[in-house]
Formats: sequence, structure tokens, C-alpha cells
Amino acid sequence: MNIVTMKAAMRWAVLAGALTFGVNGCRHKPVLPPLPPVINPVDLVEIPPSGPPPMIEPPHIQLPPMPVATGTAPHRERRRRSAAAAAPSPAQPSATEAPATTTASEGSAIGALSLGGETNPRAQQQTSELLASIDRRLNALPANTVNAEKAQVSQIRNFQRQAQDALNSGDIEGATTLATKAKLILDDLLK
Repeated sequence: MNIVTMKAAMRWAVLAGALTFGVNGCRHKPVLPPLPPVINPVDLVEIPPSGPPPMIEPPHIQLPPMPVATGTAPHRERRRRSAAAAAPSPAQPSATEAPATTTASEGSAIGALSLGGETNPRAQQQTSELLASIDRRLNALPANTVNAEKAQVSQIRNFQRQAQDALNSGDIEGATTLATKAKLILDDLLK
């Protein structure tokens, strides 16, 4: 075979291969079947509405009696004093003298109750000293700490201002609580 016939055979082989692949197409691409032709629309049939469904009577079931809790203790009434115990003995003062002495003895048995404010100047002094201590410690803070912890310093000053307002209005307990909160935040800040 000469070169010309060999080239011609090669051309025919390439052409046959191209036609074979061209006719078959790509096997990776799915070929969709054609859509069916459109038929005339069908009228919808309406189902007539029926009446409400029939009610079924529930069967009557005999339930057992309700259980009663037996583990609870019954409510007890307080004992009433007998007539002999209610009568004053000769060592006790008469009923007309009893209210004044009984009130004094009950007050000392329970403990003296204070109203706060002016009646407890020691607590007021301690709270004002605590507020002054917080103010001195805040003013002694370095500027970089104040700038870095602006939120906490603001919260401390807010509690301090509220405590001072409470102290001025006479609420010593509230002022002490707010001053203590400010002190704790300041202690946390200095750690």
C-alpha cells in the first residue's frame, strides 16, 4: 500500500467514526420523550354536599369512684385555753393594769424595732463613709483604667449617685445596698 491509499483509508475511517458518533449522539445527555398532545378539557363533576355526618352516641361507661388522698394530715384546730388558765392568778396584775406591762414585756421579748432614718444614725454614718471611700478610690484610678473600663466606672458612679439620693431621702437600707454594689464592682475592677 502506498501512502496515498493509506491516507485515503485513514480519512474514510475518521469519517465513518464521526458519522457513527454523530448519528448516535451523546449518551450522557438524556433524551426526553415528546409531550403528549393536548386533549380537550374535561368538565369537572361536582359532588353534591351531604348533610352533617350522623352523631354517634358515646357508650356509657361505669367509672370507678374518685380516689381520695389518705396521706395528708387533717387540719388541726388550735387548743382553746381552759377557763382556769384564763383567770388571772393573785400574783398577776389585774386586767386593767395588764396592757401597759404586757406591751412592754412583749416588745423586749421580740426585740426593739427601729424605723431607720434619724433613729439609726450609726448606719447612716457608715453608709456615708462607704460612699466617701468609693469616691476617693474612683478618683485615684489611673486614667487608662477609667478609659478602658468606661462601662464599669459608669455603673459604679450610677450606683453611687443612687445611694446618695437614697441616703438623702432617709432610705438608709437602700443606700447601703446600692453603696455595697458600687463597692463590689469597684473591687472587681481593681483586681
